[in-house]
Amino acid sequence: MKLDLELLEKVCQTPGAPGYEQKIRALILDEVRPLVDEVETDNMGNVYAIKKGKSDKKVMVGAHMDEIGFMVTHIDDKGFIRFHTLGGFDPKTLTAQRVVIHGKKDVIGVMAAKPIHVMSPEERKKNPKSTDFIIDTGRTKEEVEDLIKVGDPITRERSFIQMGECVNSKSLDNRLAVYILIETLRDLKDKEVPYDVYGVFTVQEEVGIRGANVSAMRVQPDFGFGLDTTIAYDLPGAADHEKVTSLGEGAAIKIMDASTICDYRMVEFMKKTATRYNVKWQPEVLTAGGTDTAGIQRMTEGGSIAGAVSIPTRHMHQVIEMAHQDDIGSCIELLTHCIGEVDQHDWEF
Repeated sequence: MKLDLELLEKVCQTPGAPGYEQKIRALILDEVRPLVDEVETDNMGNVYAIKKGKSDKKVMVGAHMDEIGFMVTHIDDKGFIRFHTLGGFDPKTLTAQRVVIHGKKDVIGVMAAKPIHVMSPEERKKNPKSTDFIIDTGRTKEEVEDLIKVGDPITRERSFIQMGECVNSKSLDNRLAVYILIETLRDLKDKEVPYDVYGVFTVQEEVGIRGANVSAMRVQPDFGFGLDTTIAYDLPGAADHEKVTSLGEGAAIKIMDASTICDYRMVEFMKKTATRYNVKWQPEVLTAGGTDTAGIQRMTEGGSIAGAVSIPTRHMHQVIEMAHQDDIGSCIELLTHCIGEVDQHDWEF
């Protein structure tokens, strides 16, 4: 499948820290309005792209639009910025990295810490903490305060590039899923679907699956699919049982993560659908982490029959992330087929 890399790049590069998803939400709204029957938003900022089906049952697909980021908490007398993390970071990956502070205008900063040349032997042995870093904008306190205030969001500054058959960028978690859901809705535009489809672009997943909880309560889906990245630890030194998934081995069908045990009926349905349409897939068992799947599964009366399509991704929650283009295409194909045939499976216990 040929990917629209121009759209994927635009989706990845548009900022949207948790709670500050305005710009990425505006992009999504522009993309999905021509593709579905109705578009709605709620008070939290979740976007609902609704395609009507042949019956009144509901299928919800959740893809969170927020990216891990930071928030300004203090500006000191020399103009250096303290911050709080929004989502999980590996602090050692922050050293000397550029960020964008979204104030009155976007301001570039750099993550600064004590230079190794002046560290004591004991300090050199310690793992860094996010609180060890400050952000240096090269501006005075007065200049900083004219542009930036406490509470302003901060995102990473990294371009989108192709590396062989892979794409490499900030925020592939979870802009890959945003892109995949848009392209799935595009594929379904002129097709009949058995049930009403709610493509939901959720907010604040990185700080606790907040948008998915609210949107699932609103939709009350009968069937649900989470759509998110997952770990591909297929690097030198990784034992087979540590890999979770591998790049180039296809869409990952989630079996469990720390927040969800996927419905075994949905897992079976997804595997059979992938096999029927020759979509390359691999199983995903992730013993840590969680996705919108948890909210979709649980935040509806009686629960929904839920599973997840996961995109294998290297270097997750670091400054850059990497995914294979073939896997992205397989995820679009698998999700499209599953939505189109969800009425053709025996869902009895």
